[in-house]
Amino acid sequence: MLARRIARRLLAHRGAAVGAILAVALVAIAAVGPAITSHDPEAVDVDHGLSTRGAPRSPSAGEALGTDQLGRDVWARVVAAAPATLGIALAATALALAFGFAVGLAAGLAGRWVDGALMRLVELVLAFPYLLLAILLAALLHGTSLASSGLPVVLALAAVGWPLVARVTRGKAMAIARCDYVHAARALGATPLRVSLRHVLPNLTGVAIAIGVPVLADTLLAESTLNWLGLGPTPSWGRMMYEGREYYRVAPWLMLAPGLAIVGAVVALHLIGDAVRDSLDPKGDHA
Repeated sequence: MLARRIARRLLAHRGAAVGAILAVALVAIAAVGPAITSHDPEAVDVDHGLSTRGAPRSPSAGEALGTDQLGRDVWARVVAAAPATLGIALAATALALAFGFAVGLAAGLAGRWVDGALMRLVELVLAFPYLLLAILLAALLHGTSLASSGLPVVLALAAVGWPLVARVTRGKAMAIARCDYVHAARALGATPLRVSLRHVLPNLTGVAIAIGVPVLADTLLAESTLNWLGLGPTPSWGRMMYEGREYYRVAPWLMLAPGLAIVGAVVALHLIGDAVRDSLDPKGDHA
């Protein structure tokens, strides 16, 4: 009954509909875009891909988003960058959620000493500026053999994203642990592991969704920043914006195309996140 009521609120939320449309469009571009794009995103064509003055060609019927400074098709590059950009953000968010949930659950249920130690670790990580710490970690990993892949960015973003998840999970786990059914399970001899897996963890599903969506949005922005600095794989939306910064006067589409893709993804995630949060609010009713 509760799940049906939450689903009804979510479907009735206008922001959720707009966010879902944007998200589906971006996922569709990432999934099938490369297969239907006729241009090679890495094909350099300075002979035919540039204007007579040697500048990037403006959008036209044959090139929907024009070309860049090397004569490469911008639409093909935006499409080719979508799987890498979205994939890295999703992978980093998944790692942050998994580790943050484990730490938060342990801190909320294991007792005072474990709780104190884990929360000091969380506060230590949160003491550093989020983006600066991500840049530092990505730069350190970028000098290793992993630099050719997106793994350094994934690990760096996961390492700075888990503390917030852990803190929220801890608070919710402690609230659930004070419920009568948890006390009853303990009185009947249930082990701490059984209590955690059977009674606490299933009730954290809503928390996972509610916090996972905004964390994904923040991770996507941070991933674009790291790629702007050259710490991630190419092509990527952030790197495309960096490469087009010198041509923003004569070829603004070089920055607008990937920039709008980033903005669209972040707006979609925030709209969906707000809708999920409102639908999980027992005091709200959007039906």
